[in-house]
Amino acid sequence: MSPTFASLRYFNYRLWFAGALVANIGTWMQRVAQDWLVLTVLTDDSGVAVGITTALQFAPFLVLSAWAGVLADRVDRRKLLIATQTAQGVLAAGLGALVLSGHAELWHVYVFAALLGCVSAIDGPARQTFVADIVPAEKLSNAVGLNSASFNAARLIGPGLAGLLIAVVGTGWVFVINAATFAATILALTQMRLRELQHREPTRRGKGQIRAGIAYVRHRSDIVVIMVVIGVVSTFGLNFQLTSAVMARTEFGRGPQEYGILGSVLAIGSLAGALLAARRERPRVRLVIGAAFAFGVTTGVMALMPTYPSYVVACIPVGFASLTMMTAANSTIQMSTDPAMRGRVMSLYMVVFLGATPVGSPIVGWIAETYGARWAIGIGSISALLVSVGAALWAARRWNVSVRYRFRSRPHLQVRYLDHEHDEELARSDAARALSAQQATDRASSA
Repeated sequence: MSPTFASLRYFNYRLWFAGALVANIGTWMQRVAQDWLVLTVLTDDSGVAVGITTALQFAPFLVLSAWAGVLADRVDRRKLLIATQTAQGVLAAGLGALVLSGHAELWHVYVFAALLGCVSAIDGPARQTFVADIVPAEKLSNAVGLNSASFNAARLIGPGLAGLLIAVVGTGWVFVINAATFAATILALTQMRLRELQHREPTRRGKGQIRAGIAYVRHRSDIVVIMVVIGVVSTFGLNFQLTSAVMARTEFGRGPQEYGILGSVLAIGSLAGALLAARRERPRVRLVIGAAFAFGVTTGVMALMPTYPSYVVACIPVGFASLTMMTAANSTIQMSTDPAMRGRVMSLYMVVFLGATPVGSPIVGWIAETYGARWAIGIGSISALLVSVGAALWAARRWNVSVRYRFRSRPHLQVRYLDHEHDEELARSDAARALSAQQATDRASSA
C-alpha cells in the first residue's frame, strides 16, 4: 500500500475514514445551505447576518473547548463521539423541519447555529484526538493527513451537491439529508474492534487540570508560535463561507450553484495539500509559517481576480496553502505533545483556531458590506503576511535560526537551528520544561 494511505491498513481507521467522509459531505452541504438561506431568503444579501450566524456557531468554542479537552482526556472518546454525533444529527433535522414547514426565521437559524456550536465544541477535542486511539503512534501524522483528505474530499463534493440540491429542492431538504449522514459515523464507531484500539490511561479527576494544560502550552514556545499564526489567519483569513457567498452574489451576480462550485474548487487545492501532508512523516513549525505566508500571497491574488472563472482558478492554490498550514499545525502539535495532555492541548488549539471565528466573521462581514467583498478577502491576505513574517523574525531571533537559499543545490531552502542539531530537539526541550511545569501545577493543586 502507498505510504500516503498507510493508516487504511487498520480496520478501525478504515471504518472511521469512511464514516467521517459521509458525515463531512453532509456537514459541508449544511454550511452552504445555511449561509445561502440567511443571505438570500431571510435577509436582503446581508453579509453581517451571515457573519453573525457563523460567529454564533463558533462562539461556544471559546467557552467550552478547554473543559471539553479535559473531558476528552478523562472519558472513553468513542462513546463521547457517539453522543455528540447523534446530537448534531438531531439539530440538523430540527432546522430542516422548520425550513420545510415554512416557519423558519433568522433568529431560529441563530439559535440552531449556537446549539450546534455547543455540541461541536464538545465533539472537537475528542474527534481530533480520537485518531491517536485508532492508529499506532508512528502512523499518527499519516492518519491526521488522511483525516484532512477526507474532510476536503467532502468539501469537494458537498458544496457543489448542496448548490444543486438548493436549486432543485430547497435548503430544508439539505438540512434533513445532513441529519441522515451522521448515521454513517455512528455506525462506524459502534462497529469498531475494541481490542484493536490503542491503550490509553484516562486522566483522573482533579483540580487545576485546565490550568495544567495552559501551563504546558505556555512553556512550549513552538506550540505558542503555531497558535499565534493559526489564530490570526483563522480570524481574518479563513472565512470562505462568508467571502465566497458574498463574492458569488454581489461581485459576480451568480446563484447557489456557482456559490457551491467555489467551495468545491477550493477543496481541489485542499485535497492535494492533504494527500501531500499524509506522506509527510515529521511536519515542522517552519512549514506552518511558510504555508501561512503562501496563504497570504494566494488570497491577495484571489481578491484581485476580475472575473468569476479567474476567481475559481485562484481558489485552488488558496485551498492548497490553507490546508497545508492547518494540517502541519495539527500534526506538529499532536505528535509533540505528551499523550496525557493531548486532549487539553488540542482543545486550547481549537479555541484559537475555531474560537477566533466569532471575532473575525462579523468584522469580515462588516468589511464586505461596507467596502466590498474584495476587501473582506484582502484583510485576510494582509493579516496572514504580517503574522507569518513576524513569526519568522521572532523565531529566527529566539531560536537562533539560520536561513539560506541556494539555487544550485537541493534542498534550495536550508533552515538550521544553530543552538540545536534539529528542531525536534527544540520541541523536546520545550516539552520537558512544559511537563515539569504541568507536574508542578498538579502537585500544587493536590496540596
